[in-house]
Amino acid sequence: MPTHAIAIKKGQHKEKAEGFREMGILRCDGCGEEFFIGHHPASVDKKLAEKQAKWLEKVLAEEHERDKKHPDRIELPT
Repeated sequence: MPTHAIAIKKGQHKEKAEGFREMGILRCDGCGEEFFIGHHPASVDKKLAEKQAKWLEKVLAEEHERDKKHPDRIELPT
């Protein structure tokens, strides 16, 4: 099944996000790293991207609580 929505760490997204439409950038409150939120062109949804950004904020915060490094690519819920 193809990925419809992804978050990719800034600096990585040129190669790894080809074919995805940029829906926004989210900055981690804990470390300042930025993530590109991208949707597959057939499933672009601004409201969904806003929900995904909130979900991603929680995931990034939990990673800091567990002293885990953020991955370069995170598949977002649809």
